[in-house]
Amino acid sequence: MTGNNRRQRQIHEWRGRSFANDHLDPFFNAAVDAAIVLGSFVAAAELVGLGCCPISIIRNHAATVSEILALPSHVFPVAGMTVGWPAQEGYVSLRLPLSLTLHRDRFDETSVRERIEAYDRRRERLQPFRRQRYVETFGQTEPYGWSEDKARQYARSERADFGAFVRSKGFRLD
Repeated sequence: MTGNNRRQRQIHEWRGRSFANDHLDPFFNAAVDAAIVLGSFVAAAELVGLGCCPISIIRNHAATVSEILALPSHVFPVAGMTVGWPAQEGYVSLRLPLSLTLHRDRFDETSVRERIEAYDRRRERLQPFRRQRYVETFGQTEPYGWSEDKARQYARSERADFGAFVRSKGFRLD
């Protein structure tokens, strides 16, 4: 899946119109559009019995992926996608409950820590992690829940060059 703002810019060029919105929003709009397509694709694939898994780690190698796919300016990789007929019954990984991701009328973080800790306990009981991330740096932790896994994941820098890559594709992010 790619984010594509090139087409919009081409239309402006073809129509002889200036592209007056050359700021962060065109990048954001392309990324959101790609995410909508990604989610719709997964839902449609599952309806016909296909299994799929979006692969976000390709953004760790955005320049290489862009070169391999010959992506032009204003087009960038968002996620890879595996698709196929499952060899065995799969499962859906537990996600944060809606009480942590859905806000009604206004943003509300009331008791967010307690609710995340409750999710950690539920996930540990129903779908424990098979292994702990970066044990050589952080050691073994018991219990090991979702929040510890995310804290470890984002304790190491990833995609620090993504902003520079996106700028090299012609996006202004101011």
